[in-house]
Amino acid sequence: MLHVVLYQPEIPPNTGNIIRLCANTGAWLHLIRPLGFTLDDASLRRAGLDYHALARVREHDSLEDFITDVAPARLWALSTRGHTRYDRADFGSNDALLFGPETRGLPHPLLHSMPRGHTLRLPMAADNRSLNLSNSVAVVLYEAWRRQDFAGGDMP
Repeated sequence: MLHVVLYQPEIPPNTGNIIRLCANTGAWLHLIRPLGFTLDDASLRRAGLDYHALARVREHDSLEDFITDVAPARLWALSTRGHTRYDRADFGSNDALLFGPETRGLPHPLLHSMPRGHTLRLPMAADNRSLNLSNSVAVVLYEAWRRQDFAGGDMP
């Protein structure tokens, strides 16, 4: 089982889209406080449609609380400042994919505390700043799930 971790997310529709994504992939969604919205925000609910009941969403007071409560096998941080391309990561079961807030990304001290090779990036055309958070989560989550042969998925 994979875990998507949003560190202090700010934009409700992004989180709503990610709720829907996690419901459809079987991944857990973990939200690290403070949030830039409430979970009953209308735009979050609109983006997530009726998938809220199908998603497994937990809130945590801190990243440390998430790590203690969930004990992921490995933590992968995604950042435009990442050193390793996401497709070169060795994703496995019970791994956690950590994404930062939309306006500022993950804090530098947190990125520097990650093990070598666990700070990932998505390739982009030159001179671009970043991808949308929900798009980034979708790209990386599906790659991690593909590496597990889409375990638990409804495959023909």
